[in-house]
This record gives sequence, C-alpha cells and structure tokens, in this order.
Amino acid sequence: MRYFIYLSYDGAAYCGWQRQPDAPSVQQTLEKALSTLLREDIVTVGAGRTDTGVNASYYVAHFDCTRPIDDCKRLAYKLNLILPQDIAVSRVRRVRDDAHARFDAQEREYTYIISQNKNPFRRYSAWQYYVELDFDKMNKAAAKLLEYDDFTSFAKLNSNNKTNICHISQAEWRREENDKSVMIFTIRADRFLRNMIRAIVGTLVDVGRGRYSVEDFEQIICSRDLSRSSTGAPAQGLFLSDVVYNDDIFIEE
Repeated sequence: MRYFIYLSYDGAAYCGWQRQPDAPSVQQTLEKALSTLLREDIVTVGAGRTDTGVNASYYVAHFDCTRPIDDCKRLAYKLNLILPQDIAVSRVRRVRDDAHARFDAQEREYTYIISQNKNPFRRYSAWQYYVELDFDKMNKAAAKLLEYDDFTSFAKLNSNNKTNICHISQAEWRREENDKSVMIFTIRADRFLRNMIRAIVGTLVDVGRGRYSVEDFEQIICSRDLSRSSTGAPAQGLFLSDVVYNDDIFIEE
C-alpha cells in the first residue's frame, strides 16, 4: 500500500530533507515516527531535496506499508503528537502503488522572503537585508527567466544533473500586503537544479542594489557560466511552497 504524506517544516535544525549519516534530517525524523506508529520499518521518498536550513511550507513524500491504514486522519494526528515542534503533518492520502512523490510531480513552487527591516520574528524565516533595493528593476530581471530554459549559470557544480534544462512558468517579486518592507519572490517550474533558486535570488538582489543591470542579468543567464552569477542567498529565506500532481494518481478515500 502506498501513501502520500503532506508536511511542513522549519529547516533550521536539519541538514535538509535528505537522510545523512552524521546529521539530523527531516526524512530520518519522519521515518522514525512513522515506523513507531505503523510498527514496521518505513522508508520515505521525498518530492525533492531541500538543503541545510531550507524550509518547506508544503512538502510531499511517499511511503509504503504492508497493511492498509484504517484512518489516515488519525495517523496524521498521532504523528503530530510525537514529531518535534518544527515538523507538522497535514494529511496522509492513499495513492496508486506506482505513484511517486518525486517523479510524478508536474510542477514545484518555491518562495523566497527578504525582510528589509530588522524583525525578530523573521530571523529564522527570512533574509534580513537592509540595503535599499530597486523592486521594479528586480521584477524586470526576474521576467527574463521565463524566456530561457538552460540555467547552467545557476546550477551547483558536480551535481550530476543529466540536464540543466528547466521550464519556468512564474518568476516575480511582490510586497507583503501588511508589511511593505517584506519582499517575496515566487518561482514555479517543472524542475529545479540544486542551489538554483538561492543563486537566482542572490543575483537578482545584486540587480536590485545596482551591481548589475537587467541586461547584465540576461547575459549571465545566456553565459551558462556559474562563475558569472552571485553568491547564493541564505538558506533561511527559502521555502518549498507547492508541489502539483495529476489527480489520477490518487485513490478516493
């Protein structure tokens, strides 16, 4: 029996989603809780890899178990009782036995948050960056991302990618409605490369502060040269915020 599990997590205490031999991970913590409640060894497969310190407001993984789960809502409730406070499960849902949290994902969305004022409540969930930024210029540069599909300039070296081709459907900045000092970048694509979004955000911030023009940003994309892009933005401002699947992989409950 295969199930999708939906969760959110604060990544500050973890080495990322992926299980590591010498550091705590979200995957390892979730598997331990599931194995305890289901009384069998559970292995999870995530929708994607988030790096150390990166957060998820919407994450999906799948797992298999030998017996059907009688009450998925109750399982989610019990998981939240034993999981640490920085991981929360919102739903467990039956899927086809061949459904795959990573390979069946049609689209992913990430958001990146920048706070331009010091805010103690955002110190672990935003990049607190106090330099004045040209919001409109950053948006014009971000729009250039939709015109290209090769993002080698923002791909981490030695990541063993078969291709650096990604199809971006949205890339834009907006200001938070109740706090105009907070800027939120949203980017959606069929896939992302490792460290790609943080490298894009770091380079867009350099556009906003005047280091690069919009034309310079476009040339960086076209160069397919990682050395041309800026230092990646800090991990704590990045959130995986959506994963989209076709409805036909789900089994009605």
